[in-house]
Amino acid sequence: MDINDPKKRRMGERTRLVHAGRDPFAQHGFVNTPIYRGSTVLYRSYDDIKHRRNRYVYGTLGTPTTEALEAAWTEIAGAAGTVLAPSGLAAVTLALMSCLKAGDHLLVTDSVYRPTRVFCDGLLKRFGVETEYYDPLIGEGIAALMRPNTAAVFTEAPGSQSFEMQDIPAIAAVARARGAVTIMDNTWATPLLFPPHERGVDLAIEAGTKYLSGGSDLLLGLVSASERCWPALRATFDAYAMCAGPEDVFLALRGLRTMALRLKEHEAQALAMARWLAERPEVARVLHPALPDDPGHAIWQRDFKGASGLFSAVLNPVPEAALAAFLDGLELFGMGYSWGGFESLVIPFDCATYRTATRWQTEGPALRFHIGLEDLGDLQADLDAGFARMRAAS
Repeated sequence: MDINDPKKRRMGERTRLVHAGRDPFAQHGFVNTPIYRGSTVLYRSYDDIKHRRNRYVYGTLGTPTTEALEAAWTEIAGAAGTVLAPSGLAAVTLALMSCLKAGDHLLVTDSVYRPTRVFCDGLLKRFGVETEYYDPLIGEGIAALMRPNTAAVFTEAPGSQSFEMQDIPAIAAVARARGAVTIMDNTWATPLLFPPHERGVDLAIEAGTKYLSGGSDLLLGLVSASERCWPALRATFDAYAMCAGPEDVFLALRGLRTMALRLKEHEAQALAMARWLAERPEVARVLHPALPDDPGHAIWQRDFKGASGLFSAVLNPVPEAALAAFLDGLELFGMGYSWGGFESLVIPFDCATYRTATRWQTEGPALRFHIGLEDLGDLQADLDAGFARMRAAS
C-alpha cells in the first residue's frame, strides 16, 4: 500500500495500525522492517560525502527501523513529526528541553507523574527554569497563572495515580493565545483514545514501554509534535542523540500492529473490575474517569474515545498490617511499577507527601490497578481472597 495514498486517511484505525510505517518492497518483500544496528554509514564517493547525499547519515540520526516507527506514530498521532527516546521519562525530558530556556516559567499539573516532578525540581531548576504546580482541575483558569515568561504548560490526563481529568482543549487554547507551548503526557490513553494534536496539544509524550509494547519487555519513549514545535523538537533530539535501542524499536513496531485490539480488551476488563470493586464494602471509592459517577466523567466522555486498563481505588481505613496481608498473598496481581503489559499489577501509593498545589486526602489506603488479559473471574477471585485476608488481619 502506498503510504502517501490520500484514501489511507479514510481507513479505519485498525487498518492504519497494521500498515503505518511499513514498506515491505523496500525490504525485499519482507513484511516487517528489520532491525538495523549500526553507527557508521558509508558513502560511495567524495562528492556524496561532501554533499551528504546518503539517505542515512549516521546511526544517531536515524535508521530504517527507527524511521518506520517515527513515520507510523506521526500518522497515528496526527503530528508533524515524531522522535524516539530510550524511555518514557527520557521523552518527558526531551519535550521539556525542546521548548524551555533559562529564565522561563513552566506550569505543571500537580497530578503529574512523579519522576517528571523530580526532573522539574532538580535539573530544570539548576538550568534556570522556574516550575510552578497548578490544580489539575483549573481548566481555562490557567490564564490567571500565566506570566510574560511562561513558556510551557505541562498536562497529564488523567492524572498519574490520582486520575483527575484535565480540560486539555481549554488549557491549550489559553496557552496558545499567550504564546506558550502545551505539553501532554498521553501515556494512559495513547493517540488511539485521545488524539492529542487534534485537541490542541503541541508536544505529546507517550511511554511506549506501556501499551505500545504490550509485553513488559522494553523501554521506549515517543514525542510527537505540532507543526510549530516540530523543528525545535527535532533539533533538540539531534543535539542530544538520545537514541532508543534498535531491538526495542522493532518490538514496539510489532506491538503497534495489535495495540487497538489489546486496548479494547484492557478497557473492557478494567471497567468490569472497577464496577466490581465499587460494590465492595472494603472500597471507599474507585478513581476511573469512565465511571458515570467519577468527577471527571463529563470531560472524559467529551474528549476521549475510550479508556485503558489503569485506574485506582481508595480503600476504607485498615491497619497497615491488614493492607500488607491483602497485597502479599495475591497470586495473579504482581506488585511492580509500570503497566500496559498483558499481566495484572497493583501498587500502593500516597500523593500527599509531594503535592504542593493541591491537597491529597483519602479515606484509607490507595491502590493503583492495571488490569491485564487474564480471565476476569480469576482476577476477582484473587482480590476476593485478598480482602478476606485483610478482614482477618484488621
